[in-house]
Amino acid sequence: MPIELNLPKKDGLFITGTDTGVGKTLVAGCIARILTSAGLKVGVFKPIATGCQRTWEGLSSADTEFLARAANSDLGLSTITPVGYVTPAAPIVSAACEKKPIDFGKVAAAYEQICAGCDVVVVEGIGGVRVPLTGQFYLLDLAVEFALAVVIVARPNLGTINHTLMTIDCVKAAKLRIAGVVINGYDGRKTSIAEETAEQVITQCSGVEVLAVAPFDEGVSIEESRLGEMPLESLANVDWASLARL
Repeated sequence: MPIELNLPKKDGLFITGTDTGVGKTLVAGCIARILTSAGLKVGVFKPIATGCQRTWEGLSSADTEFLARAANSDLGLSTITPVGYVTPAAPIVSAACEKKPIDFGKVAAAYEQICAGCDVVVVEGIGGVRVPLTGQFYLLDLAVEFALAVVIVARPNLGTINHTLMTIDCVKAAKLRIAGVVINGYDGRKTSIAEETAEQVITQCSGVEVLAVAPFDEGVSIEESRLGEMPLESLANVDWASLARL
């Protein structure tokens, strides 16, 4: 059954990925930093996180802290990520293991608070678009509720064409606007023909622009909130503010 959250409409971007571990948080953080440096008040939002750590203040996600620092946010981490789980799994599994269903009301309330105090939002999903949040509600369904332009983060190596094209098909079927694709983690020191041609083939077969190819940077650390100079520089050439406009 669909879940209608009646979320406010706001300029912004929804960051998803072709898989887990492809660099959604890094790309979302870089975009937030670029927009912040352009003088915009950026509201970062990661509605659901799994694999959180327990602290004396409650559950803490390294991804949430990374996003907050990237955007110079003054909001509490529990607002940026209102739903958290310790179990490192898909939300439907984490919720079942911890006997704590996803509170979509908290998601809606936190998002309304963020939208009220910013110029533009950068929302990071969890996993890929087909990750189930409940038995009948997927991350893609949540993205539809936000109604933001979608940025798809993909890995550079063999197999990424298939994963990226399938993700594009899902997003198109949901009638969401695709801002473009970011290929993340490209290592020019050890490339293959698959990596060298992925950008061209993805664009040719989907009609969706590859906005940037972000290089692998050993200086990146989500846990230590380090964006890395090379990914930030490669993404700075994109007009994110225009892509974020409704």
